[in-house]
Amino acid sequence: MNDLLSPLLTPEGRALLDEVRGTAPADELAVATRLRREHPAELVSAALAQARLRQRAAAKFGEADADRMFFTPNGVEQSTRASVAAYRAGRLKALGVTSVADLCCGIGGDAIALARAGIRVLAVDRDPVTAATARANAEALGLAGLIEVREADVQQVDTAGHDAVFVDPARRGGRGRIFDPEAYSPPLSWAVAAASAARVAALKIAPGIPHEAVPAQAEAEWISDHGDVKEAVLWFGTGAPGAVRATLLPGPRTLPGRGLSDPAVRPVGRYLYEPDGAVIRAHLVAEVAEELDGGLIDPTIAYITADGLHATAYATAYEITDRLPFNVKKLKALLREREVGNLTVKKRGSAVEPEELRRKVKPQGPNAATVFLTRVAGAPTMLVGAPARPAAGVGERAPGRRGTPQ
Repeated sequence: MNDLLSPLLTPEGRALLDEVRGTAPADELAVATRLRREHPAELVSAALAQARLRQRAAAKFGEADADRMFFTPNGVEQSTRASVAAYRAGRLKALGVTSVADLCCGIGGDAIALARAGIRVLAVDRDPVTAATARANAEALGLAGLIEVREADVQQVDTAGHDAVFVDPARRGGRGRIFDPEAYSPPLSWAVAAASAARVAALKIAPGIPHEAVPAQAEAEWISDHGDVKEAVLWFGTGAPGAVRATLLPGPRTLPGRGLSDPAVRPVGRYLYEPDGAVIRAHLVAEVAEELDGGLIDPTIAYITADGLHATAYATAYEITDRLPFNVKKLKALLREREVGNLTVKKRGSAVEPEELRRKVKPQGPNAATVFLTRVAGAPTMLVGAPARPAAGVGERAPGRRGTPQ
C-alpha cells in the first residue's frame, strides 16, 4: 500500500487524482481503460481506489478536506469524524494544552484538528503505511509545520516533553470489533498509565464500555453527532475525577452528571421523549427526566413520558396518540384507518425488527406516523404518535448521573 501511496504524491499522481475526482462506480471501467493508454495501470488503479476512499471520507471530513487528503480503507472506517475531533481539540486548548503526543494517530484526523487549534502534535503510529498517510495529510492541508509524524511503537515513545497525551487504541482485530478494553492495542491499562503520567490526557474508547471499567481518576464523556453516538472519552487532569457527561454535537451542548436516582415509573402521558444516545450511554436519563418533569414508562427502558411539551437539547419529543398491547393486526388496522404510508418504527426493549413489522403492516397512504415497540410497566406495548411541535433541541443545559435504564 505504501508503494501505491508514494506514486500518488508525485506530480503525475496528483494530476491523475484530479482527473478521476468524482468518478462514479459505474464509470470506473471506462475511465480506467482510457487512462491506462497514457499512465501505468497500477497508478490508474491506485488513483481510482483513492478517489473511492475520498468519496467515502467526505461524510467525516467534508468534501473540501477529503478531496485533498489521502486515505486507507481502515483509515476511513476508524478515523474520528472531523466535528468530534475539533470539539476535543477545542477542549484540550481550553485546558491550556499547547502540545500533544497523539498515540495511535491513524491517518491523522485528530492530529489535523489539534494542529488547526494551534496545538503542536507528535503523531505516532507503528504501521508504516498509516504513518506515511498521516504525514501526507499533514502536508496536503498545510499543517506539516505543526505535526511531526513518527513511525514507532507508541509504548516505546517518550511523551514527557508534551503537555498532553491523546491515545486512540485500535479496537478492531482480524475478527471485527474488540469489546474487551484489555484486548485493545495497546491495552486500556497501558493507556491509563500513560495518561496518568501526563498533565492532561484524553483516551478515546468505544461508547459501549461498561461504566465499571472507567478508572476512578477519570472523567468519562460520551459524544454524539447529529444524534449518532460516536465515541466515549476518558479525560485525565480536568479536575473532575469520577464525573460523567454527555456532549451533543453540533453545539456543543453538554449534560453533566449529578448522581440522581433512577426516575420513577409513571403512566404513559401525552408526550414521549427519546433521549439522545450519548445521554443514554452516559447513564444520564434521570437528569433529562427531571428537566422534563417526567418519568419512565418502564424501569428498564430509557423512554421518558410527560404530560407537558418542553424544549430540550437532550431528547426528541413525540406526541402519543395511541397505546396498544403488542398486536400486529390491530396496528395494521389502525394504520389503514389513519392512511399512514410513511411509517417510522423505533424499538427499545422489543425483539421485533422494524423492517419485519413494516412488511407485516404494509403501510399505505399519504400520512406519516411513528410507532414505538417497547415495554410499558413490563408489558409488550406499541405506542403510536408523531414528532411533537415545536421540535425539541433548543433547550438549556441540564444536569446528569450514572446508572440509568437502557
